[in-house]
Amino acid sequence: MQKKIFYIVLFLISIKGFSQEPKTADSIINPSNIVFLKGQVVSNLDKQPLKGAHLFNLNSVIGTISDDEGKFSLATKVQDTIYISYLGYQSIKLKITNDLLKGNELVIELHEKAEEIKEVVVKSHKLIGVLEIDAKNVPKDKYARIHIVGLPQTYEVGVKQQKEFNSPVDALFRPIDFVYNMFGKKPNQLKKLKKLKDEDDLRKMLEDKFNRELMMEYLDMDAEELNELLNECNYSDYFIKSASDLQLIEAVLLCYENYKAIKKGSTIKEEDKKQ
Repeated sequence: MQKKIFYIVLFLISIKGFSQEPKTADSIINPSNIVFLKGQVVSNLDKQPLKGAHLFNLNSVIGTISDDEGKFSLATKVQDTIYISYLGYQSIKLKITNDLLKGNELVIELHEKAEEIKEVVVKSHKLIGVLEIDAKNVPKDKYARIHIVGLPQTYEVGVKQQKEFNSPVDALFRPIDFVYNMFGKKPNQLKKLKKLKDEDDLRKMLEDKFNRELMMEYLDMDAEELNELLNECNYSDYFIKSASDLQLIEAVLLCYENYKAIKKGSTIKEEDKKQ
């Protein structure tokens, strides 16, 4: 009698186990939390569609561009943050909630950006036409820009400059140290930047962007801090102002890799001394 009860219990457990397997497999193959957000990007002034607006999912690092009618479709899930931008308009961030994913198409209005015209100062280098004297007065550019055949970008090389700090406190809060430590604590942020650099569709979008907003978002920096980082990485003001977002992402990642190699090298030397 006891053997019969044992066989029955074992049989029921086996049935329960088999009945759960397809459910688990279905949940992996068809994730129910992914929904395509659909809508249209328009100008707030005349409600005209904005063709070529950029939409990025900051969490999954995927992007899309609005079509001729300003319409788009982007894979999202609840709690994702969508970054929307268009040249000459103020960029916005949209937090995805359950209400936004109920099936209705969104109409996203962007507001025109008020551009402030900055004063341009033209400096004279006092050239007098005498080669020997003028050669001393012409400013020297320590940065050389190189063009690689087959690539649209220009790259920059220069002589490493030793940065001066006003106090020991300033030296402790170097931007490159901040980035190095942040990537160590948040490796996903590093993966997201690398994905922006490596995937063809995202590269094409970033080649036409010059507002630095995505970089500041992933690096958790404002514009001033980002400029300080690029200066510390030994890039010129010309490069910082004229480079595309793609070029700057590549520049920051290269600077980070070089700095990481230096840090690892100094750590190895310290360990060798102890031994």
